[in-house]
Amino acid sequence: MRLIFWAGFWTFLLDQATKYIVVHWMNLVALQEIDIAGPFLVFQMAWNRGVNFGLGASADLRWVLIGVALAISAAVLAWLWRTGGTKWTYISAGLLIGGALGNVVDRLLYGAVADFINMSCCGINNPYAFNVADVAIFAGALGLALLPDGRTPPAKKKA
Repeated sequence: MRLIFWAGFWTFLLDQATKYIVVHWMNLVALQEIDIAGPFLVFQMAWNRGVNFGLGASADLRWVLIGVALAISAAVLAWLWRTGGTKWTYISAGLLIGGALGNVVDRLLYGAVADFINMSCCGINNPYAFNVADVAIFAGALGLALLPDGRTPPAKKKA
């Protein structure tokens, strides 16, 4: 379980550090766009008040989304506490929880999640932005869903 804490801690720290550096130090909040290696990588300021791809942004879901993130984080912790897992499931859980808490802090501080990474390629113009927490949440959820949990299946009874 300590591995969940450390993976979550470093994920949270990396997320908050990148947001602070890009949004405040690089002044993306005022510039709105910084071409890093365009069009492949552009920093575009986007305040996401909704869920993925801005869904639900017109409604005031701030406190609901904070509650959902905290509930999912607690449920993942309880599930792994009860059933155990492998090193990789613990790291996946830490990624998911660290990312979720990073976005919770944004919602508490700003009322929205600070998204800034925009990537486009091969003639496809991606209008959406994301952040380190979003990548960690996706990777963590994928790991929890697809990685083996380390438990052996129950033996089949012979007839």
